[in-house]
Amino acid sequence: MEAEAVRGVTEAYPVDILEDDAEGYQAAAEAYYEMLREGAQTSAEVISLSTGEQVRLETSSLCFCTIYRDEPQHKILGLVNPQDTKTVVAVYLKESWWSIEDILRTSDPTREGLMKVQSFGERIVLFVLNVIVFGRLERRLHIDDMFFLPHPAKEQAKILWKDGAAVAFYSVKMKGSLCGDGTGTCYLLPVLDTVFVRRKNRCQGLGTAMLRDFCDTFQGDEALGISCPISPAMYRVLRQFLLTCPGERGRLWEVEPPGAWGQQRVNIWLKVYLQERRLQDGSTVHPKCSEEDTDTPGQASQEDGPTQFNHGESHKEWAVGEPERTQNGRRCAQVCEEARQV
Repeated sequence: MEAEAVRGVTEAYPVDILEDDAEGYQAAAEAYYEMLREGAQTSAEVISLSTGEQVRLETSSLCFCTIYRDEPQHKILGLVNPQDTKTVVAVYLKESWWSIEDILRTSDPTREGLMKVQSFGERIVLFVLNVIVFGRLERRLHIDDMFFLPHPAKEQAKILWKDGAAVAFYSVKMKGSLCGDGTGTCYLLPVLDTVFVRRKNRCQGLGTAMLRDFCDTFQGDEALGISCPISPAMYRVLRQFLLTCPGERGRLWEVEPPGAWGQQRVNIWLKVYLQERRLQDGSTVHPKCSEEDTDTPGQASQEDGPTQFNHGESHKEWAVGEPERTQNGRRCAQVCEEARQV
């Protein structure tokens, strides 16, 4: 007997119909798993994958996945690919199996653009995008050295919906929230922590759109952070964003928790400028930009050479906060002054 999911066409998707009852859905999944384990099925169920392959529903093909980093007791039941047991291909929700693509869809036409994650269904979408899609399906494991853990249960995040599907997300560590390092320290500024755009939606300006939304959301903050380390792909997105939005150049900093002045905070525009200057001096190689070399946000630029900066810009666009506080800051001020005089 073929399972009711995995669907190709449906009137409603999980994000549209799930209630905020995580415990109830987990209890139902555990009961279903026990039924399979005890062989209570009268006939074998199979699920058809998008590849056409059929997977028999057996406990050896099932696993419970932790949804939240800080609440490991909350789990969902997943079906793994028999050829790759670390890759989840379907999830059991509301007494049905749903393919990964169906979990990322919506039938609600008002769900469009960047929307704050609030409901349990949206938390599931965020988990699937982050852990399953980026973590396994769209990540080149032999090349990439970055991966995202599940988000905390109350992490501030937004999902970007486009044409009835979730295609991207970003998450934020709020100012005053705990750094999670066991020291009790708190973030000193809002920090963009994780960001991802699906492969098929890259090079469409979605990465820069999320950066713009992040900056607009915290207009009252003089400084905003981007979590360190920043991937090369993300740096290309930041470069393009700061070229088109010069007013944000003094606000964005690469930070390590908690984001204190000094060695925990480096101005991103300054790093971009220094990289451009090294390129012009011929001391570094510029990595070519293409869709294939991006496994974090899709870059909006595909230039192969250094950008010629507009040296006629106002001096305030080169400001980098409070450079006099540290030796690095004095060097920062010196370089910025050189940039003004070019």
